[in-house]
Amino acid sequence: MTTQSPQPARRGDGLTVADAMATCDYQIADDSTVDQANDVFRSAHVEYLLVRDHNGRCEGLVTRAGLHPFLTSPWYTQRTAISATKHQRGPFAWPAMGLALASTAMRIKRLTVWPVVDEDGSILGVLTAGHTAGLLAVETK
Repeated sequence: MTTQSPQPARRGDGLTVADAMATCDYQIADDSTVDQANDVFRSAHVEYLLVRDHNGRCEGLVTRAGLHPFLTSPWYTQRTAISATKHQRGPFAWPAMGLALASTAMRIKRLTVWPVVDEDGSILGVLTAGHTAGLLAVETK
């Protein structure tokens, strides 16, 4: 009996989002306040948080820069829910999506980070423009 070990993707095999996605350890509920999100940004030293709804499904992605208008007044930060802010919303990437297609979509939408979800909308990870570009560059060599 002969067994073959899986081969890494070669040029022409086509990478998928699953090959490039990274885990995202920082998430926040959509009913959390801007003040709570700002606390996470400060303590975790991250630039974005994935936003999940009450069912645990991905609702979007909020950035530190996106919350800036709300941080000028303490009243807004204490009472405004993340769901009421302007933040990146779906559609999102999925694991079987071709990496080249995802990269093109990110470029068109001007995204540096894009959530990756499963069929039910649950968060699996994120796709970053820098990592995606690096993998595609290696694939075309």
